[in-house]
Amino acid sequence: MSCALCPSMEPSVRVADFEAVERHRAVLQQRLCVVTELGDVSQQLVRTEPLGSSDVLKKIENVVKETLTYLAKGEAPVITFDKRSSWENIWFDGNVGLQMVSDSAMSKVKCECPRSIHRFALILKALAMIYKLVQSNTYATKRDLYYNESQLFGSQMILDGIINDISCMLKVPRRSLHVLSTSKGCIAGDLCYTEEDGNRVNCACNSTAVLVPSNVDGIQNLKSAAKFVLVVEKDATFQRLLDDDFCTKLFPCIIITGKGVPDLSTRLMVRKLWDILHIPAFALVDADPHGIEIMCIYKYGSRSMSFDAHSLTVPIISWLGLLPSDIQRLNIPKEVLIPLTNNDMRKLSKLQKRPYVNCQPLWKKEMEIMETCKVKAEIQALESISSDYLTRVYLPNKLKFGGWI
Repeated sequence: MSCALCPSMEPSVRVADFEAVERHRAVLQQRLCVVTELGDVSQQLVRTEPLGSSDVLKKIENVVKETLTYLAKGEAPVITFDKRSSWENIWFDGNVGLQMVSDSAMSKVKCECPRSIHRFALILKALAMIYKLVQSNTYATKRDLYYNESQLFGSQMILDGIINDISCMLKVPRRSLHVLSTSKGCIAGDLCYTEEDGNRVNCACNSTAVLVPSNVDGIQNLKSAAKFVLVVEKDATFQRLLDDDFCTKLFPCIIITGKGVPDLSTRLMVRKLWDILHIPAFALVDADPHGIEIMCIYKYGSRSMSFDAHSLTVPIISWLGLLPSDIQRLNIPKEVLIPLTNNDMRKLSKLQKRPYVNCQPLWKKEMEIMETCKVKAEIQALESISSDYLTRVYLPNKLKFGGWI
């Protein structure tokens, strides 16, 4: 038997149950129309298109010409790009996210400096590799590039940083450099698309999730009847949603995870879903500083990739759960709660000082609750209430009653 306080195992879903999501979608679409009509590029919620190959080649050639000009004058060449290590060079726009300031301080890699001459050479080598890729219209992953010159670059991390610096220096999205990331993200639900090689992918036909493609820009003919996108922090939670048939029991939806801190491909995919479908996106993360930071990366971007914010951020993402206020509201047992560590407290303090927190008073309040209670909770803590509480009660009620912020 079931009652109002104890929903049946398979609740009947009515259109009225998702009126809150539909209203939210209407508001987002209206906002999109208003921003588009303004015609201000800095306010655009629509992702800019990648540069053409000829433009990228020209930018690389200009760097080489500038280096040769230095040498012709008998001067030591210098490579410069925006400095992204300091928050002083970052400004926040609620419609875009974290961006570089127009007059930001510059990082300089000097050929004459013993500390940077090796990095100078590595940047030129990477530019040569990228030029060849773009010129031949072929793609390679960062991992491929590294293993082709592993002894030269020394580590994958060094090459990754150089690729980002080059992208920033040329003011070119990394995908326009024909350098791809090896994707770790997974996606499932009401979604079909065609990959660049012509392969048709149906994300609803697999008992296991589909790997997010490395070349998201190559996706075509994307089709979906989904009502919303659920961005999930952790793979364990994502798999639980799959096991409980979350995408089919409720209204059609799409679930996606970057398995922790999201890779570039997963972020691009979430952005592409917004650009094409214009449906709400909700974040499901642990009620801890790490989960909040991951949600902020999807929504507002990161300092290191702030030069490409227009392509990566999804400012319309709302925080669905797990909210710190949910811990007390749901009477989650104390034995499954975890005390905040000193590192957690430091991260939380830094998050509260981020430029986007002031425009999110409800987020700020949730962080203050966490700071006061000094505990955190994983999504899995909901299983202490009942094994299927997440998909049977928590998420349906959140979506039905507009329980996002």
